[in-house]
Amino acid sequence: MYSDFLMINPEYIKFSNNKKMINIRNGRFNINKFRYWISEFPAEFNLDLGLVRLTEEFREVASQLGYEEHSKLIDISSIPSYDWMRRVTQRKKITKKKGKASLLFDHLEPLELAEHLTFLEYKSFRRISFTDYQSYVIHRCLMDNPTLERSIALFNGISQWLQLMVLSKHTSVQRAEVITKFINVAQKLLQLQNFNTLMAVVGGLSHSAISRLKETCSHLAPEVTKAWNEMTELLSSNGNYCNYRKAFADCEGFKIPILGVHLKDLIAVHVAFPDWIDENKVNIVKMQQLYVTFNELVSLQDANPHLEPNMDLIHLLTLSLDLYYTEDEIYELSLLREPRNSKSMVRPSTPTTPSKHVTLVDWAPGVTAKPDPSIINKHIRKMVDSVFRNYDHDHDGYISQEDFESITANFPFLDSFCVLDKDEDGLISKDEMMAYFLRANSQLQCKMGPGFIHNFQEITYLKPTFCEHCAGFLWGIIKQGYKCKDCGVNCHKQCRDLLVLACRKLRKSTSLENSSPTSLSHGSLPTQTH
Repeated sequence: MYSDFLMINPEYIKFSNNKKMINIRNGRFNINKFRYWISEFPAEFNLDLGLVRLTEEFREVASQLGYEEHSKLIDISSIPSYDWMRRVTQRKKITKKKGKASLLFDHLEPLELAEHLTFLEYKSFRRISFTDYQSYVIHRCLMDNPTLERSIALFNGISQWLQLMVLSKHTSVQRAEVITKFINVAQKLLQLQNFNTLMAVVGGLSHSAISRLKETCSHLAPEVTKAWNEMTELLSSNGNYCNYRKAFADCEGFKIPILGVHLKDLIAVHVAFPDWIDENKVNIVKMQQLYVTFNELVSLQDANPHLEPNMDLIHLLTLSLDLYYTEDEIYELSLLREPRNSKSMVRPSTPTTPSKHVTLVDWAPGVTAKPDPSIINKHIRKMVDSVFRNYDHDHDGYISQEDFESITANFPFLDSFCVLDKDEDGLISKDEMMAYFLRANSQLQCKMGPGFIHNFQEITYLKPTFCEHCAGFLWGIIKQGYKCKDCGVNCHKQCRDLLVLACRKLRKSTSLENSSPTSLSHGSLPTQTH
């Protein structure tokens, strides 16, 4: 509880009074409390170099006052690296299975698609640090919070992708088939206890651009409409999401919460309750409320989803979810598919869309922050490699028009075969497909969040240092490599453009004697105890 209060209230750390904290009467108590913070929040004591410096200064003060044994208790040199939390991708070698998994939406089983969406959600969730949650609760915005911003962008990307998949079909029967498939995917997401992606899917289907398609919905089977209604009711905002909260509380094992709902809870508690009951008494009720919600969010750090993803499909999904349109464009497409003055009437006895739509949490809509275009380009290259590895049957470096038409099912409104086939030879080469997607990525103006821009400077290292990208030693007598002036990351000259690591800008260094409470905003991901 004290650790939660530390993270939500930076004023609680009075580093400027650290000599007072280390006194004869209560010195060991405060040192032990500091040690507790380190054990519960190791990630921040590894990633936040400003906090690392302050900790070392704190140890020095303890040593100067004669507390050598006490200072050893807060030694952070043995904390393992948490750099994986800042990486956009984790390069994992997957052993190839016999046979080739289909990369086509029409061929994917609902469970397979649900599992891969859950894998993407899990990777995104576990990179959100305690500091990210703290920042959003205190400032109530996504400024300088690229990790949380990317998570919300993934949520919105899934919702928009499924809307485009539905609207890409020209007939109402085909659109109904796509809706049916996504309802089946939603059912599998519920079985996987992935409520965040479930909200994205059901919320996307309940969007006005889809729910207004009465002719389309008239072709849905009764059991599909029933399942749609049930999941909509489960995720309804009625009673402060009481149905969802009960279902989530009843789940055991791996589960992913609805991020927006729990962030709203944190904000509500932070605003409603004061931090202190009086000058020297912490508001324990507030601390208990915060702990319950934080615990749900950070428990994913130690969770194991037991999923074995096909990385070819992951690259394809990553790129598919990044090709987005505005809400106005999607709604205009909906009107094109079924105009308002359509003469086709739906019989009263036919199934319709759920009457109660999901009320999406208001922090999610409108966030379209995208990763660094260079990161997307890497996914494009991997995706194109995956496509040719799976569909270039004779390994001649080309795919046929028939295979191309199947692949386009994953990318609504992809240009026609003749547009990609630049040399008009009836086949598409890897270079032609690569050039098309790279050009499309540029035209879509994928926006890059501030979290990946490093401020590199050539530097001479005075002690052994290793490259963050390739893990190789930085050799040389002088100017062996490059160091980011903002986050402190090191790399070779040739690795600068290849580095896929979020830049966490350090707060301005302040001495222990004159540091202001507002400059000491630190947080972490607690280590779960079982």
